[in-house]
Amino acid sequence: MKTFKLTLTACAFAAAALAPFGLAQAQTKLKWAHVYETSEPYHKWSVWAGEEFKKRTNGKFEIQVFPASSLGKESDINQGLQLGTVDIILTGASFASNSYPRLAVSYYPFTFRDADHVIKYGKSDVFKELTEGYKKATGNTVTALTYYGARHATSNKLFTNCDQMKGIKMRVPDSPAYTALPRACGANPTPIAFAEVYLALQNGTVDAQENPLPTIEAKKFYEVQKNIILTGHISDALLTVISPTTLAKMTPAEQKILSDVTQEAAVNATNDIRKREGELVDEFKKKGVNVVTVDRADFQQRVLKAITFESMKLDKKDWDRIISIK
Repeated sequence: MKTFKLTLTACAFAAAALAPFGLAQAQTKLKWAHVYETSEPYHKWSVWAGEEFKKRTNGKFEIQVFPASSLGKESDINQGLQLGTVDIILTGASFASNSYPRLAVSYYPFTFRDADHVIKYGKSDVFKELTEGYKKATGNTVTALTYYGARHATSNKLFTNCDQMKGIKMRVPDSPAYTALPRACGANPTPIAFAEVYLALQNGTVDAQENPLPTIEAKKFYEVQKNIILTGHISDALLTVISPTTLAKMTPAEQKILSDVTQEAAVNATNDIRKREGELVDEFKKKGVNVVTVDRADFQQRVLKAITFESMKLDKKDWDRIISIK
């Protein structure tokens, strides 16, 4: 009898020891990739979304967020959705549009009036139509749009109008959508991976770059650039995109939970970015950076004359619909 009790006790200890192992085996781990620094709201709220999704699915799913291009540059992580190397990404529509060109229409310079216009676009029928088209082309699902900020130029050579940009080597992301402004003004758009931009500016490989103020701060571009020129030429946004194989692992209820938490994260990150945008002009001036305003309408007219929608594989009807959003 004593031996039998000891055996039962041993079995109980063995079961207890194996329980965590069994739980870990049952858990599904997902990879979420982006190219932004850990200090930025996009990362903070991606981590929050991962933790919240784990909590709301009772630990069935665990999301690990890989920041700062640790799983590759932006074109790589977009491809990773198709290859199965990543499950969820934050990306500009400019990169997603490599698979569905119409999606890049929001990157035509001076499309958006302000941040409110971008947010309304993210809730509009045209956005829904474009993301559905992207889904049909790739299988990937867009669940949320996060405001990224108005893109401004930084340069060691000061310019305040389009003509003064002639000959400047300007770093742009490796996507055609970003080349319209520099091409229209006679600058030389130079694609360089995001993680390599600081060094390229520091060693003079390029003279200038363009990004929203919070990104200029986070990546410390102001340390190697004398001027910030407030062109506001593109009001940018990030998409949260999920691969079809990832969603196939989930029940419809779990898919809705993931959609909900990514949308909540997008709203919170958007609010953080908008707040920071409003603070940074004065902060950059206090750091000794020369911050200048320009006639945006003059830049816009030059782009409209020089860069056709057809040359960017865009449909002007999509652009007209976005412009008309009130």
